[in-house]
Amino acid sequence: MNKDKVVLAYSGGLDTSIIIPWLEENYDLDVIAVCVDVGQDDDMEEVKKKAIKTGAVKVYVEDVKEEFVKDYVYKALKAGAIYEDKYLLGTSLARPLIAKKLVEIAQAEGAKYICHGCTGKGNDQVRFEVTIAAFDPFIEIIAPWRIWDISSREDAIDYALAKGVDVPVTKEKIYSVDKNIWHTSHEGGDLEDPQNEHKIDLYSMITAPEKAKDEPTYVEIYFEKGEPKKVNGVELNGVELVTTLNKIGAENGIGIVDIVENRLVGMKSRGVYETPGGTILFEAHKELERLTLDKLTYHYKQGIALKYGELVYDGLWFTTLKESLDGFVDVTQENVTGTVKMKLYKGNVTNAGVFTENALYDKGISSFGASNLYSHKDAGGFIKLFSLPSKIKALKNK
Repeated sequence: MNKDKVVLAYSGGLDTSIIIPWLEENYDLDVIAVCVDVGQDDDMEEVKKKAIKTGAVKVYVEDVKEEFVKDYVYKALKAGAIYEDKYLLGTSLARPLIAKKLVEIAQAEGAKYICHGCTGKGNDQVRFEVTIAAFDPFIEIIAPWRIWDISSREDAIDYALAKGVDVPVTKEKIYSVDKNIWHTSHEGGDLEDPQNEHKIDLYSMITAPEKAKDEPTYVEIYFEKGEPKKVNGVELNGVELVTTLNKIGAENGIGIVDIVENRLVGMKSRGVYETPGGTILFEAHKELERLTLDKLTYHYKQGIALKYGELVYDGLWFTTLKESLDGFVDVTQENVTGTVKMKLYKGNVTNAGVFTENALYDKGISSFGASNLYSHKDAGGFIKLFSLPSKIKALKNK
């Protein structure tokens, strides 16, 4: 008799490593491990071997880095989506794509279940399960962290040792780390006390600003309709472009964020995020928009960016509202074409020049001198009309 199948979102990290033997203990299922490569820089052959060694009957490795950058990261970039003023949504953007691939493989394999290693306190459980429901509402979810008796990362390490499973963390280095081509996140350990300054030795991508090189670096990024296409005049695909900017940003200490954020599940949590290339791209894109968007669109888009960031953070990528906002954003990006020069120095990113044929800035009009399109005399009448409500209110108050 054939067993039912479960597709496991597998990374080879602490949680997913112990889930395979736990599933064997508690369910009569064939475990199919799925590792979705979004740029975590793992040795995928070793990941496959580890999954088989710990009990998986089959392993998929899906390379989706280009799709991740093109269809997820760049959409968020064009929207200007940042969560709570700081977080560039690195983990949040990857989850819907990973979950989508899990459903595709589960359907191809005829699997009844999908299992993930997200904790019962985290946002990722929501992001995975909302996406799964959007593509296949009949697949059942197994979420061990909401079921098992393991109550902490320390307990998980003890369980791994008891089962003879190698894991990439220790009780001394217990940070929960999530990495992809866009960012690396760090949570847990001493970061759980907001009174603690985070240790710079936790950085895995970025050189600490105080240790970064002493000379500034200039980098030019060419955007076409809001999407980055070239770095320093060289045309690159999405993966190449982000990888290149990650290297340039990292050596200049760019992209470190330490934030206490409001989780979707109702609590606050602290994370340290490294997003070197993404920080450069967001800053450059904003500078180009300042010149190419009119005031009404620019201001309204700021509100859209806030909502877009919330939707991404909350796992609502595959929703009508988010897709509708994409339509709005794409229209706003029609003229967001040009080259932005950025100066990078010890953690700082500053504008060093914007070059575009679509600028709505006109030096002749904006300068203090005379202009055929603007007369200083006209301002007097404008101010009288603009201040009329204030005058009326003052008269009524008297």
